[in-house]
Amino acid sequence: MASTERVVVQLSKAANRAKNKWNSENYTQIKAYVNPEIATAFKAACVDAGISVNSVLSQYMANYCDMQTSHKPTLTADFLSTKRNRRKKHEELLRQYIQLRDAQERANDNVHENFRETEKFEISSEIVSMMDEAIEILERIY
Repeated sequence: MASTERVVVQLSKAANRAKNKWNSENYTQIKAYVNPEIATAFKAACVDAGISVNSVLSQYMANYCDMQTSHKPTLTADFLSTKRNRRKKHEELLRQYIQLRDAQERANDNVHENFRETEKFEISSEIVSMMDEAIEILERIY
């Protein structure tokens, strides 16, 4: 290893030690056991949203206890900060909207034949059509 590489590694280790020391003096670590599928999905959702797992959990705990976090006003502003974050948030919302449309479509498919000629069923079918149109428009964004 060249001498400059050793210096960089030493500085990196020193920075990590300082950060770990500061964190241990200013924060409390909480450990939780979670179903692996939930943990994986949660981590992926955080990555997709461009938000750290720690930020989401900290904000949840503060909201649950009706407290404000001192370092960030809200998590909602984070997805507005950059185009990349806005695009990720848009994609997340679009996926959710598609899931909503799919759920409505499945509900329509489960309606008994006797009720398919009713006005309510016609409205439900029209809702799916309008949602399809909305999805087509939203897919063109970003």
